[in-house]
Amino acid sequence: MRTGLLAKKVGMTRVFNDAGQHVPVTVLQLDNCQVVAQRTNEKDGYTALQLGAGGRKVKNVSKAMRGHFAKAQVEPKMKVAEFRVSEDALVEVGSELTADHFISGQKVDVVGTSKGKGFAGAMKRHNFGGLRASHGVSISHRSHGSTGQCQDPGRVFKGKKMAGHMGDARTTVQNLEVVETRADEGLILVRGGIPGSKEGWVLISDATKKALPEGLPMPAAFRAPAKAEEAAPVEAPAEAAEAEAAAPAEATEE
Repeated sequence: MRTGLLAKKVGMTRVFNDAGQHVPVTVLQLDNCQVVAQRTNEKDGYTALQLGAGGRKVKNVSKAMRGHFAKAQVEPKMKVAEFRVSEDALVEVGSELTADHFISGQKVDVVGTSKGKGFAGAMKRHNFGGLRASHGVSISHRSHGSTGQCQDPGRVFKGKKMAGHMGDARTTVQNLEVVETRADEGLILVRGGIPGSKEGWVLISDATKKALPEGLPMPAAFRAPAKAEEAAPVEAPAEAAEAEAAAPAEATEE
């Protein structure tokens, strides 16, 4: 099981396939998506990768998170999320994941926060059919009808589908197709719409209900973190070394 990616929704556009047909796509942008921490069975009881994306001013980051990012040697991140992975799919901390982590034609699952729509009626919120258009129904055609029972139990059960706040909730859309990836620009084009508003963060991962296609990069497509070059030892000048060798050794008296 591979890791997913943390991306930002840019908006929607269209591209044309080989047959000249236009394909509506949602554009996802990778904004310096890096591995911030690893979760292992020995230490945490499960295996996962914690990813961070986006930039954030240091003054707006809590002291605890400053230390967390400093330990990983990465810049403070705007968004942090975890992805469960298998033990052979762990990636080194500090590595930057790239858009070619997915390939064209692959199915993915996308998780985002849906747009908030405020207070909505039962027909819009739950797709109810409404009441009859005539014959006894008066000024309540779009109502949800009765909600309770008779004397026993004589109450409305929790979770009953009724009018209320709609949207602004975690939403998952499964089995979307990756149309194209542009690693040099950090873009992923996904067919169709995905939940969330523009500039919203989404989690994109391999589809859980579809078999993985061949050719996927394992454990992931990433750029390894830059290692600090070790300072070379300073060598003494050749003339000083020769003079030191030619000088007679001083006898020491006990």
